[in-house]
Amino acid sequence: MGLKNNPTLKSSKIRVGITIGDPAGIGPAITIKALKSLRGKADFTVIGDKYVLSRAAGLLHTNTPPFRLLDLNNIKNRNFVFGKISPFNGRASLEYLEAAAELLKHKQLDCLVTCPVSKEAISMSGPRFFGHTEYLAAKFKRKQPVMMLINKRFRFSLVTRHIPLRDVSEKISRRKVKDNILVTVKGLKDLFLIARPRIVVCGINPHASDNGLIGMDELRMIKPAVNSLKGRCLGASVSGPVSADIAIADSARGEFDCVIALYHDQALIPLKLTGFNSGVNLTLGLPFVRTSPLHGTAFDLAKKPVLANSGSLLAAIKLAITCTSNQRKA
Repeated sequence: MGLKNNPTLKSSKIRVGITIGDPAGIGPAITIKALKSLRGKADFTVIGDKYVLSRAAGLLHTNTPPFRLLDLNNIKNRNFVFGKISPFNGRASLEYLEAAAELLKHKQLDCLVTCPVSKEAISMSGPRFFGHTEYLAAKFKRKQPVMMLINKRFRFSLVTRHIPLRDVSEKISRRKVKDNILVTVKGLKDLFLIARPRIVVCGINPHASDNGLIGMDELRMIKPAVNSLKGRCLGASVSGPVSADIAIADSARGEFDCVIALYHDQALIPLKLTGFNSGVNLTLGLPFVRTSPLHGTAFDLAKKPVLANSGSLLAAIKLAITCTSNQRKA
């Protein structure tokens, strides 16, 4: 698949692909906002729909900044409105992602930044969709993707992602914890150039179970996984399991480079309390860098995008450029 107007353009700058996500969400508007402040920082290719981006620019009372556009022209103009969930928009958002994956496979992009999609809208359109992380891992045949969530104060790697809390314990295993740590260590070395990463693993139960008094998950799964890596974890130091409140507090004081969180909200609550608008989702374990903002489609803001904060997307784009540059140095 070639890029519109100039499929063979060569540049020393990092080639960043940006999917606009659900066209009825805030993705198109925050893409325009973010790219207006990033002129010249990379070669940007936006994958989306020209009509939608023009409409978003109109609501923002601005012109679109310069970027190459892969216009899939898959929105029915007469029926389109911002802020409305629809299977047609869900299908369109998946098509943007599919197009980006093809560009990555053909080495026409160096990294990918994805604006938020609606899992509900995509599911309404037919295909089962569990999230960008799962989709890209399957597309590029990677079995152990890791969701790393980042803001200016924390890095968290998630052992489990979007599952009910009651299922967390069943989904955790020694192998899964161990693999998560190994992928995280490699990511910290390759993408952040941290020579000797310092990692702490949270317990799943209060007080990390008090040595089995409050559950057995730590003794049966987490501690053995950590112990199995002692002395042979690629030069990293790994501690745990540690009570989540202590692990997170120690990390906030700079004692660790990354916290291994056992479930979604164990990471998301401190992240959103300490830096919602600087938060980024980084997928480790792919053959390229992929980031996204740490929020959803915000359909309620899509009709008034001047109120939408583009800080998280801006941070995601900057991190994608930095990590891709570091990857070349590693």
